[in-house]
Amino acid sequence: MVAINALVAHQDSEGSITLQHEEVDETFLPEGDVEIAVDYSGINYKDALAVTPKGGVARSYPLIPGIDVAGTVTKSTAADFAVGDRVVAHGYDIGTGRHGGYAETARYPADYLVKLDQLSTAEAAAIGTAGFTAAMSVNAVRTHGINPEDGPVLVTGATGGVGSISVDLLAALGYEVVASTGKEDAQDWLMQLGATQVIGRVPGEGEKVRALGKSNWAAVVDCVGGTPLAYALSTLNYGGVAAVSGLAGSADLPTTVHPFILRGVTLAGIDSVQLPIAARREVWRQLEDELKPRHLDDLTADVSVLAAPETLRTIIGGGVTGRTRVVVKDGF
Repeated sequence: MVAINALVAHQDSEGSITLQHEEVDETFLPEGDVEIAVDYSGINYKDALAVTPKGGVARSYPLIPGIDVAGTVTKSTAADFAVGDRVVAHGYDIGTGRHGGYAETARYPADYLVKLDQLSTAEAAAIGTAGFTAAMSVNAVRTHGINPEDGPVLVTGATGGVGSISVDLLAALGYEVVASTGKEDAQDWLMQLGATQVIGRVPGEGEKVRALGKSNWAAVVDCVGGTPLAYALSTLNYGGVAAVSGLAGSADLPTTVHPFILRGVTLAGIDSVQLPIAARREVWRQLEDELKPRHLDDLTADVSVLAAPETLRTIIGGGVTGRTRVVVKDGF
């Protein structure tokens, strides 16, 4: 048997979870049409939840976390994938119910995989689930018919992975972007990504969320949920859209029907997990072309796979800005 280096999460009888380096053999991996030598993974909030007691995302243990997987095909019985192809995989049950990217080798069904053409595996991992979700959010704004001349777009949680790439993509498309963040030291960085204005968390201190507030935004890309989303909905322009993908603040939504029935606003849910593979591949085609982030290097920091456990603890407390790419190849 071939030994495979991996980070494996275990849960004990009391519910505590440990994440440690182990050597596993090929039988530890699930069945699949395509085997991949993993180059990179990523650090996402969902990865942290998978190794957090009562995190609510992992289906069972032991588990190799890592919802983002980018690497090179080493074995394939699928006609669409050949040895040497660069691929990326994310979504479905990767890193939650099926072993993920924090290992030297991964194995998946062919219909989990996207073949890369223009992007390197390093770029694909830097984009990852967060960048993919950002692209879906931007597409929701565009599909709704919101154009740059219609007014500013608010991005909440703007320093996170989804938020920061959304700022980058929207600015590149000519939108006026208002970035909302609680990190006061991030203003210059967000302006470099293309934000026209950087504001604090919404609503502001002492500001109430009204059933209908003053119209401020043509659209909202929300990564936070909770009260900030309620505020954003109540301050959208007539016919505006909120592309909603996150719950970093709260899963609750303390709002009323007023924005929907009096201003005709739309709440567009963004789900990158169960999106069918054909649509997933089309979004990645866009990410290789017109939606490729302009500032990917500025958005991305690298950590060794062996340092991933410490970084996962940091992201739970909101201490990570932008994207964190996990270097798996030669990292053990």
